[in-house]
Amino acid sequence: MSFFGEKIKLTVFGESHGEAVGAVLCGVPAGCKIDMDKVLVQIARRAPGRDKTATPRLEKDFPEVKSGILNGVTTGAPIACVIENTNTKSKDYNNLLSVPRPGHSDYTAYVKYGGNNDIRGGGHFSGRLTAPIVFAGAILRQILEEKGIKIAAHISSIGSVEDSPFNPVSIDDSLINELSNSSFALIDKSKESEMRAEVESARFDLDSIGGTVECAVVGMPAGVGGPLFEGIEGKLASALFGIPAVKGVEFGNGFNCAKLRGSENNDAFYYEDKKVLTETNNSGGILGGISSGMPIVFKTAFKPTPSIAKPQKSVDLSKGTDTTLEIKGRHDPCIVPRAVAVVEAVAAIAIFDLLS
Repeated sequence: MSFFGEKIKLTVFGESHGEAVGAVLCGVPAGCKIDMDKVLVQIARRAPGRDKTATPRLEKDFPEVKSGILNGVTTGAPIACVIENTNTKSKDYNNLLSVPRPGHSDYTAYVKYGGNNDIRGGGHFSGRLTAPIVFAGAILRQILEEKGIKIAAHISSIGSVEDSPFNPVSIDDSLINELSNSSFALIDKSKESEMRAEVESARFDLDSIGGTVECAVVGMPAGVGGPLFEGIEGKLASALFGIPAVKGVEFGNGFNCAKLRGSENNDAFYYEDKKVLTETNNSGGILGGISSGMPIVFKTAFKPTPSIAKPQKSVDLSKGTDTTLEIKGRHDPCIVPRAVAVVEAVAAIAIFDLLS
């Protein structure tokens, strides 16, 4: 069942090559003003067909709001959104009905659903389903901003090329605003040409490349979350792993903490204007599953797109034999630039649920 949340609930429906994808968002309070132009900016950042790093499949991705928002204000009713699929080429996927793509969900979905799953474009497992997720996140982040909570992410790496990281203790509003409106979000813009060259090299080789996205939540008050299974890390990770192609999530200093001593990794406390802050933020703004009041900083790893044009070894499930697969269709040589808006949206959804 494709839903997330406890105090708010997001349900996502549709398939990549079905008539439409969409979402129903329940639990949003009435009376919240929503700027639809800002929502469209976020959807456009994720949309395909607008950059050489992405699939050439061009979709308008215009969200038709069916309920829950009237004259730009939430009514308290479930917010329902439908985004039509208008540029599909389903015949490109005919050979995948019995020959699963390596690295994709084709085989596991075939086993779980007895071969009844929609294989076209990946069906319900496709990154296409992130379009309505970005819609929902764009709604909720506007409400969070009214509470002083802002969210921004950037391309942390593509292949071996790395962007500068966030300053984990102080992130300016100007940087947040710039990143959250960028289609190729970087802190160090000089890295863009190197990253594009990395993607172009993979594309030229009929291959794909992965990368990471770093995200920050600024303005989160201290004391939100809980211990053990009620922690912020668990809530965020659960949502983030719902994004297709996510294979890893780390908070703060993450796996690098394992290389340090406590004296190096601990974040020293101090007072400033009667507010408790930390000199460093190796914890990523979370201690014991509870927000410390410092920026919540985490990184998400995306695997390379499994649909590549190179011949790959696979199996023919209908014949019970080994075979070679050559994939047709339009696919992203790198999904990371488009994934930035998705990570921000998912963070907004998870944080809103924690605060509700």
